[in-house]
Amino acid sequence: MAVILQAPAKINLSLKLLGRRENGYHDLESLFVPVKGLYDTLEVSAAPTDSGCVVTPPLPQTPPEKNLVFRAWKAYKQATGAAPDIVVHLTKRIPTGAGLGGGSSDAAAMLRWLQTQAAGKALPDDELRRVAAGLGADVSFFLQDGAALASGIGDVLTPVELDLSAFTLLLAMPPVHVSTAWAYAAWDEYTAQITSANGCAECLTTTRSANKRRVSLSPVVVQNDFEAVVFPAHPDLRVLKERLLKLGAASATMSGSGASVAALFRESRLALKVAHDLRTNGLPVHIETLTRWGVAKR
Repeated sequence: MAVILQAPAKINLSLKLLGRRENGYHDLESLFVPVKGLYDTLEVSAAPTDSGCVVTPPLPQTPPEKNLVFRAWKAYKQATGAAPDIVVHLTKRIPTGAGLGGGSSDAAAMLRWLQTQAAGKALPDDELRRVAAGLGADVSFFLQDGAALASGIGDVLTPVELDLSAFTLLLAMPPVHVSTAWAYAAWDEYTAQITSANGCAECLTTTRSANKRRVSLSPVVVQNDFEAVVFPAHPDLRVLKERLLKLGAASATMSGSGASVAALFRESRLALKVAHDLRTNGLPVHIETLTRWGVAKR
């Protein structure tokens, strides 16, 4: 009997790039917020003995061994010595190259499920997080529930209390693929060309710091440093963000390295109207009411 797993998206409500390490990784600070209503599904079925993990259908331009679901299965088997033989039918609803963490969430969903099947061989929480971090910096985020502040290279997660229940999220997902590797390289080149005196690292759209607006009683400042390099390469994304702000969004920002744009609306009816207008023009949109995330007491 098949098991259906959900792998939800996330947005970066803020993303600050702090510098590049000698090993090529970048230090950052980012606020990760789950988007539970937008998710991929993994339909997991038993497979013949020694068949391993087969993921269908193949992802475009992705060899089977590079698929994050397969890599998660393989990493877990290496860590525990055991993992069931399975076929995974992956239904993608989270667009790739959109800054929404779809692949990482798929991997985390697989790790979560494998933990439930491992019985006495299940990994301690810290070891499971280590396996997740080896797959990608933000995979560990999807192992937990709620919002979190990410630091380091995105692998150090601190759960945070965050109340966004007064807002409706409108997530616009234009058909643009932004390579994360390209975005980091472009940011390195960009920062090498500027000086701290002109402050251009803060120029997120046409107006300096125009979108740095507090959106709740929590100390949240909406911003994304990647916009400084992604918007010149993809000007339609800048136009989309500015349009959302003009249409009444309290704040709007690109998520991750792009290309999705997350807008927060104080009035749900206005958000629904804007979503309808965008969809009428052929732009994929996800909309949901946000919530309040707390921190578990110990």
